[in-house]
Amino acid sequence: MSANGGSNFASMNVEAPSASPPIVLMPGARTSEEKRAGSSLFLWVCLAVLATAGSLGLAPQWIGLWDIWTTDPLRSIGMLIVPVSVLLTLRVWRQRGWELQGSWWGLLPLALACGSNIFSRDMVLSWGAGPATVNFLPHVLPIYLYFSGVVLLFAGARVWRQAWFPLALLLCAQPVPAIVVHFFDLPLQSLAARVARSFAGLIGFPPSNQELLRLMFRPDFGMFIAPGCDGMRGAVTMGYFALVAGYLKRVSMPRWIAYVAGAVLLGHLFNLIRLCALVLYYRIALGHPGLEGIAKQADYAIGGVLFLVAAVLFFLVILRKESKVRPDADAAGPNLTQIPAARSSMYWKAAAFAVLAILAGIPGVRAFQLNRNSVAASGPSGNLSPTELDARMPQQLGEYKVGRTWQSQIGGVIVMESAIYSKPGSDEVTLGIWLRESGHNVHESLMTHGETPEMRSNIDFATAGHKPITFDTAFYNDGIINKLTGNTYCSPSYCLAEVGDKNGIRIEFKKDEDFTTRGVRMVPIFFIVEQPSTGASHAEAYQQLLATSRTFLSGVDLTELSRGYQ
Repeated sequence: MSANGGSNFASMNVEAPSASPPIVLMPGARTSEEKRAGSSLFLWVCLAVLATAGSLGLAPQWIGLWDIWTTDPLRSIGMLIVPVSVLLTLRVWRQRGWELQGSWWGLLPLALACGSNIFSRDMVLSWGAGPATVNFLPHVLPIYLYFSGVVLLFAGARVWRQAWFPLALLLCAQPVPAIVVHFFDLPLQSLAARVARSFAGLIGFPPSNQELLRLMFRPDFGMFIAPGCDGMRGAVTMGYFALVAGYLKRVSMPRWIAYVAGAVLLGHLFNLIRLCALVLYYRIALGHPGLEGIAKQADYAIGGVLFLVAAVLFFLVILRKESKVRPDADAAGPNLTQIPAARSSMYWKAAAFAVLAILAGIPGVRAFQLNRNSVAASGPSGNLSPTELDARMPQQLGEYKVGRTWQSQIGGVIVMESAIYSKPGSDEVTLGIWLRESGHNVHESLMTHGETPEMRSNIDFATAGHKPITFDTAFYNDGIINKLTGNTYCSPSYCLAEVGDKNGIRIEFKKDEDFTTRGVRMVPIFFIVEQPSTGASHAEAYQQLLATSRTFLSGVDLTELSRGYQ
């Protein structure tokens, strides 16, 4: 018994260690791998939040671009360019395995992005040739520098080099420079008018000059074949589609250029087809009130269908061959387990970036507040209603009496107050006040509508009380209307004008123009004098308009006028 018992006891002692109990983790316990992943995920969230918050420092650029995108149909595609650029940059970063090999050099473009806000406001660096001007400190440069700095600081130089195209695309956030509009808009309008007229003759409806004017400028009919119908919008959209498509296909540079040029030409070609279709619709609809009433909708339908056809044809061509995509050896999912030393360096870079973002964000938030106050003050529900704005325009200036007052809006916001003044035996004069807390130049505004001045110079006019005021003036003649315009900026204390001659390279610091401080802000003021073009020479017409301007301005107290629109 005892022997057997001892034997059993011994066997029990031998077998006990072989049954190891399972390891049970306490609730909430994590492995070291999970801890590293969680820490890295926190780092990514911090980077995303910092990049978004830091962009507040670019508030002046975002506000300016938003105004351009929402008020200019030609440039509205710009609101798609920024998100496309960001997505393509993230695509490159993902292909590199979300590597975090950032360089401290990224702080340099970030600092330049913040500093360029100051320099772009206070310094002019441009080249001019007549009315055309090239700005070497473009409005979008700080945005490019900012996103380049973020990529360089956190992702590293390798990702920054490979993402050169998406980042460069940010420079096109203002997609159509004014110089392009100046050199191409008017010739394309002329081409569109000739094609429409030729097609009208081809279908047995050759218009006379009067009928051509009815065809091209008859908004009450619902059709408006005019400047906006030169095909630039469709061509620009197709061109940017081709630009991005060529990058994604990684085609050679000659083929890439061919894609873009072909897309632009295709956009213009289909616009000419659209104009011919509109002329045909005009011929059919004329005299049928039901068809005339839906002419605008027909225009949209024809244009939309033709643009869709053009886009499909273009993509069928470029997708005809398989893209030769180079394999990405480093392509992988998010690397959430970076080397601890690298992750530690990222935290220090993130901290430095946070300090810079705070310093840049303070004036950025202020810019948003000023813009909001400006919009509220200029809107119908703000401090001044349309009736109150009209009441602040003088009823009589010298011998000239007010005939009509009105407001101009952008995006539903009142931005300008205007009035027409006249007296017997004289041409009418339009007087305009820019209400937004920003600068405004009537000549640049006219240039964007395709009007090119024949002559531009600074002229001193004697105003009420014999106070000499300098105006930046320009003379326009399109064969139908002679026009003289003048632009200046006035506060309750003084007035100043910009230099009209912008030929050659200009490097200068802007004058201290305060467009924001109520009570002392500079108010942009302009006048326009028009008369029908006659057989008189341009020099004679110019002198007549100049004499009318001098007579009118001799009764205007510009500094007192600015006081009512502070």
